[in-house]
Amino acid sequence: MDQWHLRHLRVREAHRETQGEGVTVAVVDTGVEPHPDLRGNLLPGIDLTKGGGRDGRRDSTGHGTGMAGLIAAHGRSADTGALGIAPKAKILPVRCLDAAPNGNVDCLADAIEYSIHAGVDVISISAGGGASAHLLRALGTARSSDVVVVAAAGNRPINSDVPYPAASHDVIAVGGIDHRGSIAEISTSGSSIDIVAPAVDIYSTSIRSRYRRGTGTSGAAAIVAGAAALVRAKYPYLPADEVAHRLTATAIDKGPPGRDDQYGYGVIDLVAALTADVPPRGFGSVPADAPDTAGPTTAAADGPPADEGRAATVRGLVTLGVLVAAGGAWALVARHRRRSDDPPPRITR
Repeated sequence: MDQWHLRHLRVREAHRETQGEGVTVAVVDTGVEPHPDLRGNLLPGIDLTKGGGRDGRRDSTGHGTGMAGLIAAHGRSADTGALGIAPKAKILPVRCLDAAPNGNVDCLADAIEYSIHAGVDVISISAGGGASAHLLRALGTARSSDVVVVAAAGNRPINSDVPYPAASHDVIAVGGIDHRGSIAEISTSGSSIDIVAPAVDIYSTSIRSRYRRGTGTSGAAAIVAGAAALVRAKYPYLPADEVAHRLTATAIDKGPPGRDDQYGYGVIDLVAALTADVPPRGFGSVPADAPDTAGPTTAAADGPPADEGRAATVRGLVTLGVLVAAGGAWALVARHRRRSDDPPPRITR
């Protein structure tokens, strides 16, 4: 097992608090193929692609299987296989994209609505593109239904701006960092960025019981979705917006002091998110007596851009990542806490 991001995230320490028991995460992606490292964690879901008609446990690219592994893989032994951020969480596969680079935005909206009706706690989306009225309504429904939505912020040079759904104020937008803890070269910046996580050379599960390495904000988003699952397991009565607040309030500040357009509120800190005394939103920042959060940071080395030569359109989604081994990688990001006086999100064209 070669998952450098686990060491930087201090996952072993976080797992002493919780491993995501009782939480279900919907992975809206290319489907999730059954893998030995996901045995017992993978639920039957749905295939919303044209002519799909299955339960979502089919994946032709390995991307969705990789995202599921980053969230909830449990490995095969102490030193074999891949380990996810929340290895006791359940995965609901919602297949909305296939081997083609683009998907339908309204299919993504259907996927979000299906996930809400299925009773999930977190929705992880590693794709981005333009917006539609249907998609914005679905995201609003997720907010009112107390569901945490995490999405990728996008990859340069394809995305000059943060795409939807990450650009929505109802989503936690996730950017990426490299092994040095610096913003990854592929990570899109913008006012929607909430938090960052490892995004380069990320090892996870793939199809045909294999493994993959991927670079892109897709993996970063899946990692943050796993973090949200841990928080929901540790604090089951915490509302979705407070889950997002806990993740950003305990993040390790990087770049200029406070929130910025590259790092958002900072690098995800799993241990602090699970243990710090975090006042509710509107009651100031984390108190000085909160547990030390200045430990090792997550990061990832700069990598090649994803899906070169392809652009997202108003009606399409584009996968956000780079296939390094078996499977593919997308970028993932999300956003929350837009002020009421902020301008409306800009549609990516």
